[in-house]
Amino acid sequence: MFVQGAASAARTAAGRVRAEGAEARRGEREDPPHRLREKAAEKGAVIQLRHRSRRALRSKHHSALLKDGRAGFALLQDGGGAAPPRGGGAAAPGAAGVSLRRARGPGCGAMLAWVARAAARPCGLLKPTALDKIPGRFHLHQEALPHLPVPPLQQTLDRYLLALQPIISPEELSHTQELVAEFRKPGGVGERLQKGLERRARKTENWLSDWWLKTAYLEYRLPVVVHSSPGVVLPKQDFLDRQGQLRFAAKLIEGILDFKSMIDNETLPVEYMGGKPLCMNQYYQILSSCRIPGPKRDSIVNYAKGKKQSRHITVVHNFQFFELDVYNSDGSPLTADQLFIQLEKIWNTSLQTNKEPIGILTTNHRNSWAKAYNNLLKDKTNKESVRAIEKSICTVCLDAPMPRVSEDIYKSRVAAQMLHGGGSRLNSGNRWFDKTLQFIIAEDGSCGLVYEHAPSEGPPIVALLDHIVEFTKKPEVVKSSVVPLPMPKKLRFNITPEIKNDIEKAKQNLNIMVEDLDIKVMVFHQFGKGFPKSEKISPDAFIQLALQLAYFRMYGHACATYESASLRMFRLGRTDTIRSTSVDSLKFVQSMDSPNKSDQEKADLLRRATQAHRQYTDMAIRGNAIDRHLLGLKLQAIEDLVSMPELFMDTAYAVAMHFNLSTSQVPAKTDCVMCFGPVVPDGYGVCYNPMEEHINFAVSAFNSCADTNAARMAHYLEKALLDMRILLQAAPKSKL
Repeated sequence: MFVQGAASAARTAAGRVRAEGAEARRGEREDPPHRLREKAAEKGAVIQLRHRSRRALRSKHHSALLKDGRAGFALLQDGGGAAPPRGGGAAAPGAAGVSLRRARGPGCGAMLAWVARAAARPCGLLKPTALDKIPGRFHLHQEALPHLPVPPLQQTLDRYLLALQPIISPEELSHTQELVAEFRKPGGVGERLQKGLERRARKTENWLSDWWLKTAYLEYRLPVVVHSSPGVVLPKQDFLDRQGQLRFAAKLIEGILDFKSMIDNETLPVEYMGGKPLCMNQYYQILSSCRIPGPKRDSIVNYAKGKKQSRHITVVHNFQFFELDVYNSDGSPLTADQLFIQLEKIWNTSLQTNKEPIGILTTNHRNSWAKAYNNLLKDKTNKESVRAIEKSICTVCLDAPMPRVSEDIYKSRVAAQMLHGGGSRLNSGNRWFDKTLQFIIAEDGSCGLVYEHAPSEGPPIVALLDHIVEFTKKPEVVKSSVVPLPMPKKLRFNITPEIKNDIEKAKQNLNIMVEDLDIKVMVFHQFGKGFPKSEKISPDAFIQLALQLAYFRMYGHACATYESASLRMFRLGRTDTIRSTSVDSLKFVQSMDSPNKSDQEKADLLRRATQAHRQYTDMAIRGNAIDRHLLGLKLQAIEDLVSMPELFMDTAYAVAMHFNLSTSQVPAKTDCVMCFGPVVPDGYGVCYNPMEEHINFAVSAFNSCADTNAARMAHYLEKALLDMRILLQAAPKSKL
């Protein structure tokens, strides 16, 4: 009875959608704008009813679902109508869902419209799409996603040469052109490697994903701390006392479990980018997973996939680890009141502050940590404790307060705390950095998280955070009955002299890293993403051009710039590179301070450069950027045991891959900012969250490099943003 009239309702809505299509396609690369949220919900709830196989509808499982009104609601929401604003673009035709066009039943037209309106209402939380499980829904969605394409070889080589122009000399470019000409010859090495890649693409779900996981993360030997794992700074909490800290932690854990229920039940709303459904696989990798150190390559274990799923989290306080079961015997999650009682028990039994910081071992170089890990696990008690940490849903770190600092550097210090914990004398031992998700709540109200990067990019992490932050604001409706709960299990470690020595070495190395990290969090208050949008410019492109201008003013030349682009439009997609430094961006930054150019000319060059950035972004998210393709060709050569082509031994290739600016836009509803370290010794890491009226930036560098300074970069970035606004306001729009 619930679904009659779906087809006609879809046809009616389709007209509206086509009219809005052009606007929807201008959505942001990572997250759809908040202003499209209500439209997205209604469109996603109706239009997604097309474009899926009727075979799924005819299956016994889906036939049973349709008999249930709640399940019908679930299927209507499946297109992401209730999804939060992230994952790209806006909900539009082509959404993943089950086709209901053949269904019949009385009175559905009005009901369908009501559902769409209900789904369109703004809400703070991701809503589970059904009270019951929808087994197989995730698999069905994933199977419908397209495979990552292998871009045409000649196209990539042409674009590679174009990307090199602004960052190398004409002489170097001429030499590289010769190497490219040799590489691209018909029947040559380039074509042979390309065919190998195409064969790999036909045989695998995603030709890139396994290679990328290994080369970018698991075979990366520097410490995950600072060099790989991003942190997130959340808004400061006002705790009146210790109980405030524990009550917030309890509510946060309850929010995590609420989100986990959507993952477990496969009712997580599907996300969209430019109207295309996105791969949701990363959401299924971030809970109950952990990185395991190895001598040459690490591995990832995921305990969410087995029949016996994790029922506990790890809580760490004063360097002491506890196993906290977060489910009742009937399978229901503990309430915030119950969790608070359990956290108090943990707090009261871990007051000693002289314990060995066993977690600091996870901060070391991966080869050193692998040796220490094997040594640690020789002891049965230690092995059981480590396994309990690895199997846990996530880790919650109850931190000691940070040293007091002035308000202007407070957020920067919190960012450092999230990334590395402040050193061996502060909270760095209050972590297990191999754990995928670690939520950090300090006594002084500073809070956030740090996550191990291998299983996921930033947007799924921020989606989880947005959900949790909103959940913590919900008032407790029902007080739970006080049922006696068992004492959380303290995880014991036997510290041998050899383990003690490993801890001391890890402390020394960590403290060097802590001293070396230079990080600045800047809240740019003068305007937010609303201004570039009012000028019909992509906010992301505008910010990237400001970064180009800031760097050029500081150093007098352009540099290779990395901006992550999501490939989640494809099955098991991760990222490719948006090369923000372009011929057009260089022309703009060279003209900006030139007395020989009029404001109108400068403004035109700015607009042209932002358009070029937008075009490169669109190309990248559709799987046609150059970086992962070039990496694939290189790895194919290694796999084929052929000599490495000269193209990849070229100085220009090294320059192109030396990203002095490593950047990422990670938008969120929450007023937060993600942060990460530079990827090269003389570079910067820049992450930003564009809000409507302000922009949150986190800029990092290394103190060991005399040429870089995070605060100085932040200053030049602020000036660039202001100067670009003045320029656009002074020069009327002209047709480019």
